[in-house]
Amino acid sequence: MKTKDKKINNTSEESCEIMDNKNIKKRKSKDESPIKEKKKKQKKMKENSDVNEEASSCPSTKIDKEISNGNVDDRKKMNQPTSTVNNIEFSSLQGVISDNTLRAINDMGFKDMTKIQARSLAHLLEGKDLLGAAKTGSGKTLAFLIPAIEMIVKKKFTQNDGTGCMIISPTRELASQIYGDIEKLMKYHSQTYGLFMGGNSERRLEAQKLTDGVNIIVATPGRLLDHLQDAKNFKFKNLKCLIIDEADRILAQGFEDTLKKIIKILPKKRQTMMFSATHTEKLKALKSFALKDEPIYVGVDDDEDEATADGLDQHWIECPIDKRLLLLIRFIQLYGKKKVMVFFNSRMSVEFHEKFFTKMEIPVMSIHGDQKQTKRSTTMDKFSEAKFGVLFCTDVAARGLHIPNVDWVVQYDPPDGPKEYIHRVGRTARGEGTTGNALLILQPHEKTYLVELENARVPVTEFNINWKKLPVVQIQEALEQFIDGSYEFKNLAKNAFIAYIRAYNSHQLTYIFNFSKLDINKTAKSFGFNKPPKVDLGISVNFRRVKN
Repeated sequence: MKTKDKKINNTSEESCEIMDNKNIKKRKSKDESPIKEKKKKQKKMKENSDVNEEASSCPSTKIDKEISNGNVDDRKKMNQPTSTVNNIEFSSLQGVISDNTLRAINDMGFKDMTKIQARSLAHLLEGKDLLGAAKTGSGKTLAFLIPAIEMIVKKKFTQNDGTGCMIISPTRELASQIYGDIEKLMKYHSQTYGLFMGGNSERRLEAQKLTDGVNIIVATPGRLLDHLQDAKNFKFKNLKCLIIDEADRILAQGFEDTLKKIIKILPKKRQTMMFSATHTEKLKALKSFALKDEPIYVGVDDDEDEATADGLDQHWIECPIDKRLLLLIRFIQLYGKKKVMVFFNSRMSVEFHEKFFTKMEIPVMSIHGDQKQTKRSTTMDKFSEAKFGVLFCTDVAARGLHIPNVDWVVQYDPPDGPKEYIHRVGRTARGEGTTGNALLILQPHEKTYLVELENARVPVTEFNINWKKLPVVQIQEALEQFIDGSYEFKNLAKNAFIAYIRAYNSHQLTYIFNFSKLDINKTAKSFGFNKPPKVDLGISVNFRRVKN
């Protein structure tokens, strides 16, 4: 039995504004978080700070001339995490890097270096091993691509020389994005480069390209190891540079053994660069395995009072689980003409919510790890090029990807911890001088999560809402009608319900996200069921039940 799709009429933003932003601004000025207060108190101290272990190793380049001319207080501040590197232009590298690379950088529209670029380029151009740590969106990609390309160019690599540089990336999306930057930087160079990853890529064709010779390759860990082990004529003995990007995420995805196998196969005499947004114990172990005994360390944000971008306004809102969908729909009605990313903790939840919003004639896009690569790439390109739109996604879109002009990041499901939170909100306010907004939705028993964020130097303020403005009955009835009228949609809702419970059960912060605290009736209602469906959750659950 088919049901007629319903459309929710958008009312004016002025008359139905549910988010009281004025109150937020007032609260910020009157009652700033301890992080903000601390930041103000330490501002002058940070400007005068003078600590740097690596300064003596910084080579004499035109970057140094910029420092000595007064753009930076002294040479020591080249790698100092707490100093401010201002107005160091890429043009200062004239005579240090090739004119063709400088020309390409200019074509890309870059004039001033970011902190991570200014503090790492000189070391990397000298061929030194380096571990770089900086907030997401800080310009890490150019920081490692410029010296890698310069090395290939100056050593006059040809196709017959094979691979001189390998770049390992955790996801296909990020690998594709890095490849796109290489294309732009190699615009005026003749060396070869290629992209090697899972998905729809053809291994035989890739293997043939590696046999022919590819000077710079970008690859995902699994696919690179496959070729190193199976492609008999893979020319990699002349490798001079290995780059591991988003190293912490590669490890978090379970590729530690894969990375170690790759590193064991590769030539030992090489330069290694490792970049990450966060530090973990596994990362420390990988550093000792992959890098030389005393690599240069550049951590531009280590002593910052906030772990997230300066231009990012972060908010949280308390919302009962059975009201979350209503809140999300109203939010998108109000901010649908902005660029919004909404994060869920499971692919099934992404699919369910995308299907429901589509039925309600509210346009959204989606991306998750189980989609075919062509679908994911097409969606990412479409969303990146759009002036506004809504993207439902899992954490496959949380790291490294540069999506221009994202206005809002909404975390419908809270991530495993502050580290994952930081990467998600890093999709907005990317780059120096940019701004963005983030909203975290928490159930009443989840508010201790705010303490975790505070401890991780993440400042958030409460977002006000007028619950009377939510069209409760209309949306809930529509959802239940869709489920009753469609076996396919009902099955999708069941799978999303199961996935939500399982994801909640596996949350790392179990003392906060304890699935036994969930109200099973309200949880089921949020997926369109009047009562919990009879399904096998695959876990032992002692839910809190509330009588209707």
